[in-house]
Amino acid sequence: AALAAIAPPQIAVVLNVGTAHLGEFGSREAIARTKAELPQAVPASGVVILNVDDTAVAAMAGVTAARVVRVSREPGAQVEVWSGPVTLDGLARPGFALHAGADQVEVQLAVHGDHQVGNALCAAAVALECGATLQQVATALSGAGPVSRHRMQVGTRSDGVTVINDAYNANPDSMRAGLKALAWMARQDAGDLRGKRRSWAVLGEMAELGDDAITEHDAIGRLAVRLDVSRLIVVGTGRTMNAMHHGAVMEGSWGSESTMVDDADAALALLRAELQPGDVVLVKASNSVGLGALADALVAAEGAADRNADR
Repeated sequence: AALAAIAPPQIAVVLNVGTAHLGEFGSREAIARTKAELPQAVPASGVVILNVDDTAVAAMAGVTAARVVRVSREPGAQVEVWSGPVTLDGLARPGFALHAGADQVEVQLAVHGDHQVGNALCAAAVALECGATLQQVATALSGAGPVSRHRMQVGTRSDGVTVINDAYNANPDSMRAGLKALAWMARQDAGDLRGKRRSWAVLGEMAELGDDAITEHDAIGRLAVRLDVSRLIVVGTGRTMNAMHHGAVMEGSWGSESTMVDDADAALALLRAELQPGDVVLVKASNSVGLGALADALVAAEGAADRNADR
């Protein structure tokens, strides 16, 4: 509300109501109420774009005087922009048919992760409201690659090791998205490497979760096992990281599948000793953990080459 008072918006977008900064807000409901201040600030002459796949976001249609444009991964009676079925390529880049009213066009995103579809749909809706054609939107989305360092930044080394550097920040929702992208890439054929690739999740603490920190870290450890991640490296030895490691153990991890290390240097030493050609590595934590340098070191190793240029 304070920011909207400084610069009153004509177009507002709400992507989701997640769990980032849960410790500061206290609950997901409080986060939803705060995010709803944005559509509330848009005048009747403006437009509010809502990702209605999130029920908390869909409910915000009732708090704004502005015209509402709804986006979704599924068609619906009140949905103006939607994607329909989504396919992922070998590096988890989504492709889909973008629908707007009776028109549609094919889109192949150059960013990684199934979770990017909702982001793309909202961006498309904004562009359409600003006068772009559907084809212009598709061309722009298909050519827009990652621009922020350490945010789903994917590079493949000369030995076939793929590194997903998502170490800029972390919360339970983005951790789940990153792990799912890792699992998908590991299931893909890697050229001369037949069958499933080994997957590594190098995970640090998710900060600002408050009283939910132990439960949420435990859940991420369990999810890594359920997604059949080959190796989990838990970076840090505090209560939250113990919870992540023990969550993996209790979910069925055995032997050295889940390993705790003191810090990023120890994690890097372990990876350098045990990585094999064709492995896929996800590096993710809150920025304060400092795992970005670890991911950069992995990508730079052995004459690594970023093959994202081929997208």
